[in-house]
Amino acid sequence: MGAESVRERFAELYGAAPEGVWAAPGRVNLIGEHTDYNDGFVMPFALPHQVTAAVSRRTDGVLRLHSADVEGGPVELALDALEPGSDHDWTAYPAGVVWALREAGCPVTGADVHLSSTVPTGAGLSSSAALEIVVALALNDLHELGLPRWRLARLCQRAENVYVGAPTGIMDQTASACCEEGHALFLDTRDLSQRQIPFDLAAEGLRLLVIDTQVKHAHSSGEYGKRRAGCEKGAALLGVDALRDVPYSGLDRALADLGDEEEVRRLVRHVVTEDHRVERVVTLLESGDVRAIGPLLTEGHASLRDDFRISCPELDLAVDTSLSAGALGARMTGGGFGGSAIALTEASAVDTLTKAIKEAFAHAGYRAPRIFEAVPSPGARRLA
Repeated sequence: MGAESVRERFAELYGAAPEGVWAAPGRVNLIGEHTDYNDGFVMPFALPHQVTAAVSRRTDGVLRLHSADVEGGPVELALDALEPGSDHDWTAYPAGVVWALREAGCPVTGADVHLSSTVPTGAGLSSSAALEIVVALALNDLHELGLPRWRLARLCQRAENVYVGAPTGIMDQTASACCEEGHALFLDTRDLSQRQIPFDLAAEGLRLLVIDTQVKHAHSSGEYGKRRAGCEKGAALLGVDALRDVPYSGLDRALADLGDEEEVRRLVRHVVTEDHRVERVVTLLESGDVRAIGPLLTEGHASLRDDFRISCPELDLAVDTSLSAGALGARMTGGGFGGSAIALTEASAVDTLTKAIKEAFAHAGYRAPRIFEAVPSPGARRLA
């Protein structure tokens, strides 16, 4: 839904035109999975799929929320009644952002919000982060809060961690807020330092396909939290602040020091090797050797499948079929337990690859996957 149609629907719902329209994208993570809450490195880029929001301020302490993607009229919430764990519906994400802003001392006095999204939900493409960022950016602009993008990302992460109860890292919100068109974002999640890395696949005759398995996941479910707790245990046992502090050159010693903590050993091995893979991908992209990142993507999937154990049969089939059909590299992306995979391929092989994946899913009796090209796109911005 474009800016004008979102504006028109807002006027129908609330009786007046909105003060503005904003958009925030979903993201694909090229490399660097489950490293963000370990103070490590990640490398996402923004998708053309986005959440669009028409917003106006209120002064009566009321938040009214409506989504074009959910049946029913606007949901009305009192700002003074917002508290963590009070909402288990989709409204928890935008309401959590308002709560986080007010907890940080920002004078948000209420709002009318209408939302529309083209980001697939439950696909590991950060639909929730896009929803949070678009609301945060709109309120930042309307209330002239003057908060920088990285600060908005931090507040949105707090909303998701504390208000919603999902123990996610900072990558998704930062990607939605800060990515630039034609680039991947090399992000150090410890200090939020960023570097925009040129990532023009079309110029190289390449494409990156997203394969949405349509297997849904929920980050607030127990398995994601267990992985995070296991990583924190590993850091504590090794005497470091976070697993990011375990050097790749010292990995074997660290694993030996963990003794018979086999589950923790696997988690540590993934995080340390994944951080190293991110650094290697950055080096290759900056040298212009884009095709050479393919094997690193595949290596990352094996680590997520075997060490972190967050893949599933549908994701493995998407990756294995992509590689058999000629992809340069493939891996699952996102939090895991479903969602999407990505495949780097020559532009000339897109049709062959797509056909092979769809046939493999049909033969296995799985739901037909949704396959589309990922084009590095702009981050959050005001549209009107």
